Amino acid sequence: MASPELQRIRAFLSAFARRQAARTVVLPGGFAALDDTFAHSRGNNFVVIDQTSVDPETLPALADEALGHLSHRMIAVFDDEFGTVCAEPLIRAGYSHSADLIMLHTGPLPVAGGAEEVDLDTLRVPLTRRWHNFLPDVNDEVIRHLVDRRDTRRRGADVVQFIGARAEDGEVASWADLYLDPAAGIAQIEDLVTSERHLGRGYANAVLATALSRAGDADCGTRFLIADSGDWPRHWYERHGFTPIGHSHCFERA
Repeated sequence: MASPELQRIRAFLSAFARRQAARTVVLPGGFAALDDTFAHSRGNNFVVIDQTSVDPETLPALADEALGHLSHRMIAVFDDEFGTVCAEPLIRAGYSHSADLIMLHTGPLPVAGGAEEVDLDTLRVPLTRRWHNFLPDVNDEVIRHLVDRRDTRRRGADVVQFIGARAEDGEVASWADLYLDPAAGIAQIEDLVTSERHLGRGYANAVLATALSRAGDADCGTRFLIADSGDWPRHWYERHGFTPIGHSHCFERA
């Protein structure tokens, strides 16, 4: 049985996906979150399973029905135990499976780190460059979707801020999203990235400290992020006061 805090985080993730979507389609066990403007973005066109009442064997067909107009399939399952149950039929249907860590901030709140709130236009150049580095083989239209889609995240929570730390030349060197629900006392930090040319200079520390400080100022006692369970940043987050408390499952197929 998940802790009440983990249940609240999962509810927040589900609500964010629903609010961010341009349109939703009700499905057994969840919904499809869709945005035709950003058809290349998996994060804007995917199936959310937030109930455990659906038969896992039916998920491939449900995804085909909801996402049949797209070239990809993606299914998010926020319940850890049910995500594990869903893995076998989805892998059999050709899906890859990843289980990311839900990490709760349990350390002391830092003082503001010197980063600031920035707008998407300010982020556009470094963000485009970073996406080209991540995905060197995709075309410019896909990169444009991946950059411009960030603005749709403003719909996802009561307060959405893009936090950036600037290099000496004024360009944003590191950035992240901060999603706040002050009424529920929940904050999520998402997509913390540093430009390749500015790695190792403390800019990510400034962004993370500023985001956590702002979450504390908004009386958000539950502060969390999602990290790749097999990649090094999870250890960096642990050194900055985050503790793994559960998993979120993602299934993808081209």
